Amino acid sequence: MANLKSAKKQARQDIKRHQKNLARKTAIKTAVKKVLVSLEKGEDIAKIKELLKDAEAQLARAKNKRMLHANTVARKVSSLAKKVAQASR
Repeated sequence: MANLKSAKKQARQDIKRHQKNLARKTAIKTAVKKVLVSLEKGEDIAKIKELLKDAEAQLARAKNKRMLHANTVARKVSSLAKKVAQASR
């Protein structure tokens, strides 16, 4: 454990950030999985597009907060959009 007051504060902040980041990453994984599962089930395309929109928004927020690299977000969004486009045909 840190001895200096500022180091103790930094340790507390690190714990809070870690918990927030874990929650955000979990939410992103859940949103992406919802899209993939609804594609497998063959649900209504309008519903799938709404789920895709939500997943894209969460990925964009993660990119803006620098939790995920911009190229990683672009790759994931592109992959999901491609799968949704194929299903809508």
